[in-house]
Amino acid sequence: MKDAFLEEAIKEAKKGLDEGGIPIGSVLIYKGKILGKGHNKRVQEGSVVLHGEMDALENAGRQPASVYKESVLYTTLSPCPMCTGAILLYGIPKVVIGEHKTFMGAEEHLRANGVEVVVANDAECISMMRAFIKKRPGLWNEDIGV
Repeated sequence: MKDAFLEEAIKEAKKGLDEGGIPIGSVLIYKGKILGKGHNKRVQEGSVVLHGEMDALENAGRQPASVYKESVLYTTLSPCPMCTGAILLYGIPKVVIGEHKTFMGAEEHLRANGVEVVVANDAECISMMRAFIKKRPGLWNEDIGV
């Protein structure tokens, strides 16, 4: 059975895809409850920074540092250097990643800074990203700065 919070991140990724954007979703969990969720909105909002993780943090609202230090971030795809920086800045101690086969983000940087990194390599996350990358390679390359 799939983790319920990873399922929520996948739902967010599908929302992004349905909106014409990039299918990456994320949820921020604090004490077993969703504090914020989001998805990549670079296309939808014309944003340069609204990756799924950044949107989930934004939607969680401003929190005391103590909340972040007890939170877990779920994301459907390995976090890029920008999102990794936000994770480290706020001291989030654990990140659960849906998959890293289609894109390997800055996981080693997270680990090197004491973050627990769990990679699910979830089949649904992998197939969703592979299909998207095949269908929209230009948009994907733009998103990862290629």
